[in-house]
Amino acid sequence: MKVILFGGTGMVGQGVLRECLQDPRVEHVLLVVRHATSTASPKLTRLVQENFFDWTSVEDQFNDYDACFFCLGVSAVGMNEAAYRRITYDLTLSVAEVLVRRGVKTFVYVSGQGTNEHGRAMWARVKGATESALQQLPFAQVFCFRPGYIQPLHGVRSKVGWYNAVYAALGWSYPALRRIARNFVTSTEEVGRAMISVAVHGYPKQVLETVDIAAAAQRP
Repeated sequence: MKVILFGGTGMVGQGVLRECLQDPRVEHVLLVVRHATSTASPKLTRLVQENFFDWTSVEDQFNDYDACFFCLGVSAVGMNEAAYRRITYDLTLSVAEVLVRRGVKTFVYVSGQGTNEHGRAMWARVKGATESALQQLPFAQVFCFRPGYIQPLHGVRSKVGWYNAVYAALGWSYPALRRIARNFVTSTEEVGRAMISVAVHGYPKQVLETVDIAAAAQRP
């Protein structure tokens, strides 16, 4: 399987990239970034593109890929709805529409627990609208991941400093959190494994909550 990865420098994307590079089912990863990165692997190619709304000059580089793992996103804290929608909805759909034209079969989108197109929270409505729009595109498979708390593992770090402080403080309690809050707690490793699993084997549901992510990740 050949994979395109967006958001591979963020916390979730770092974890997904690690699992892709380690999994023998993934033969190649195209990492789409705005700036050059230092990660090296024979399985990895980088596509550096500053403008994520215009793929005209590089669109043919998406040919012959099987799946896209879309981990790109921003926090809604401090953003108005128009700005958040442009990055969350407009950007995601601009990418997805290009990939449909290029024959990518599977699109896996990282949403969030509590997403609801008709909900009261602004971020939940925008994420929900994005999920709905993706499911209308003619991919063979679209999966929307709604993880709750995600524990970074294997040296993965967030770009947001205070997030790292929270993760570091909670890291020691992760095993206990998994036991007592199974429906709300996952890890970067589990999310990455689940993405590969659904791309290879499919899944009975298009929207995967935390328990579904865990179930998909545990498949042999």
